[in-house]
Amino acid sequence: MGVPSEDVVVIQKAKKPGEPYVVTVNCPDKTGLGCDICRILLDFGLYITKGDISTDGIWCYVVLWVVPHYSSLIVKWSRLKKRLLSVCPSWSATFLLNEQYTCSSSSPVYLLKFFCLDRRGLLHDVTQVLSELELSIQKVKVTTTPDDRVLDLFFVTDNRELLHTKERQNEALKQLHAVLGESCITCELQLAGPEYECHHGFTSLSPAIAEELFRCDLSDEEIHSQALSPDMTKLKKPSVTVDNSLSPAHTLLQIRCADHKGLLYDIMRTLKDYNIKITYGRFSPNTKGYRDLDLFIQQKEGKKIIDLEKQSALCSRLKMEMLHPLRVIIVNRGPDTELLVANPVELSGEGRPLVFYDVTLALKTLGICIFSAEIGRLSASDREWEVYSFLLEEKCKFQLSSTVGRNQIVDRVRRTLMGW
Repeated sequence: MGVPSEDVVVIQKAKKPGEPYVVTVNCPDKTGLGCDICRILLDFGLYITKGDISTDGIWCYVVLWVVPHYSSLIVKWSRLKKRLLSVCPSWSATFLLNEQYTCSSSSPVYLLKFFCLDRRGLLHDVTQVLSELELSIQKVKVTTTPDDRVLDLFFVTDNRELLHTKERQNEALKQLHAVLGESCITCELQLAGPEYECHHGFTSLSPAIAEELFRCDLSDEEIHSQALSPDMTKLKKPSVTVDNSLSPAHTLLQIRCADHKGLLYDIMRTLKDYNIKITYGRFSPNTKGYRDLDLFIQQKEGKKIIDLEKQSALCSRLKMEMLHPLRVIIVNRGPDTELLVANPVELSGEGRPLVFYDVTLALKTLGICIFSAEIGRLSASDREWEVYSFLLEEKCKFQLSSTVGRNQIVDRVRRTLMGW
């Protein structure tokens, strides 16, 4: 006997403009469910103001208060409910059969190819349309020709699982034509073929650049391209403590850190990758830029974390993910200037939502044109990373060859990604 679908996920509307919506998930428990929920909320552009999680190991009850990251964002709440239902155990299997709604990792990949005249901000405008259409970008290959035209290849999956229908394809092409306007020369959408595998890899990085991008130690006492700006250095001092004295069966994990976009997702994905179960958790509201979390946790087999090495490894990884959940650097690639952004991939294979969206937004805001762009995955430091490469055009207000100009760009990109 299960729970009716309307009771598995409940979204309570805000009582007044500006107040949070309340998202409640009531379903069978599984390790990593909190991570899956937080990833979906991040993908819909929602910011978690506070939250509570409780489970008895069999059933899970999650309550999260959320608001849009941007006031102009129009949230499709009915679509959000269906996405959340798709990750809930037990009921999700029936839902997938009835609604034809699956996770992007198992969805067919489609190729969106368009050729048009170039203009500043074009790549972000297209990315915004794809986000509104709930089309997830898996791979990208963007090329600018000498005569200021662009050939863009977007390999996408449909979160609605309807892109095989003519109606859904026409909807996507109509919205893309609207944003491309008269500059559009051709625009095609089709099921991806062998070309997807051809673009599946990523341009290799030199050992020196890979070391800088994926390094494990990013202490802000050192001088390197990922060092935080001076005004953020004092703020970014995360505290993670472990206490085994308060509960006979659980380890208390207490976290205090600076707030950022996707903070709860970063914590939850780390715990998921470590096979850590949360029995009870409270996520407190933002107080002067800081967030506090109290999490009663267990290892997958239901035991406390007693081993000091395991405690130290978990605390160190959490501090790193809160300090630098995304890596941002600018390097030289031959005569070109390359912006590189990287984020860890979950062990389940899921990447971080909206990274490409945020980076292209930051570059558009800075007035920087993108000559070429690429998304791929690489393995480094015993982890898989999603890497975003952008070759920047020299014609902009920043001196791309100078350290000052590069630091300004890196700082703005990081701030956009982190929601600062």
